[in-house]
Amino acid sequence: MKVAIRCLALACAALAAPAAAQDQRPAPTAAWAPKPVATPPYPAGLMPWVKVADIKARHKEPNWRERIVDDGRLTGEYESAAPGTKVEKRFHPDTREWFAVVEGQVRVEIEGQPPFTATRGSLVDIPRQTIYSLQTIGDAPSLRFIVNVARAKTLFPRDAADTAPPAAAPPPGMAWVPVTLNRTPAQYDQFNQPHINIHEAAAKSDRYSGGRFVRDDKSEMLIIYGYEKNLPPLDPADKGHFHPESAEFWLVFAGRIRYAFDGQQPFVAGEGDVVYVPAGTWHATRFTGEEPACRLSITEYVGNTLLLEPRK
Repeated sequence: MKVAIRCLALACAALAAPAAAQDQRPAPTAAWAPKPVATPPYPAGLMPWVKVADIKARHKEPNWRERIVDDGRLTGEYESAAPGTKVEKRFHPDTREWFAVVEGQVRVEIEGQPPFTATRGSLVDIPRQTIYSLQTIGDAPSLRFIVNVARAKTLFPRDAADTAPPAAAPPPGMAWVPVTLNRTPAQYDQFNQPHINIHEAAAKSDRYSGGRFVRDDKSEMLIIYGYEKNLPPLDPADKGHFHPESAEFWLVFAGRIRYAFDGQQPFVAGEGDVVYVPAGTWHATRFTGEEPACRLSITEYVGNTLLLEPRK
């Protein structure tokens, strides 16, 4: 009898599970939210729209690096490297680094993974405490957009007998010192994979729309891929949404993206351009043009809240 009662209880629990799971789904909720009366200012040195053509025009040599975004939480910077240029073995002790290949070819070696070549449209994700190295290959420079948290540190592995510090200069005000640490390379999971190429993914399926590629306790990045023809007609009055806590920035990774920000005229950014909006600012984004388009949405908080205007 006790066995029968236990079986009945388990069956009831199993039947109740789907209902419980449904209760966890997002529910439309009306609320009051604080919104700055004046359009939030941009942090010093940041701009709404930075064109990749203007960035490249500032540099005459093939090897250069320029930081485009640094708001005290996340950084985004471009790095160009001539063929044959190497990024020697290194790792980040507490942060994840990921990068997007905008031009050229990069040979990538990540601890625990088979080597691969990243090309235009590739995204590469390197977890914390994971050793990696890179080399630009082919006959053209590579151009990468690299994202990490602000003030992220870089460590260089050494042999026990090493007495010479790394060739790379230490950060300002610091010096290289020998250390040991108990290191465990972070694991990949469903939201963090070593490599994907959006053009190859789109070629395999006409339904490809992107998805999460980076997600951890410090940041999140979404691949958003599609066509304007699959969107509703443009509504110039649509404000889009704003985030109460998180700024957002984008790398236009393919095609063209239309941006409409609170207090600014709408503009269309092209492949390689970097766009930024502070927290608390209305922004509407959409694919534009006949060709496929892709933007990488980068935010400080995982699953950050979107606040929308009430429907009339």
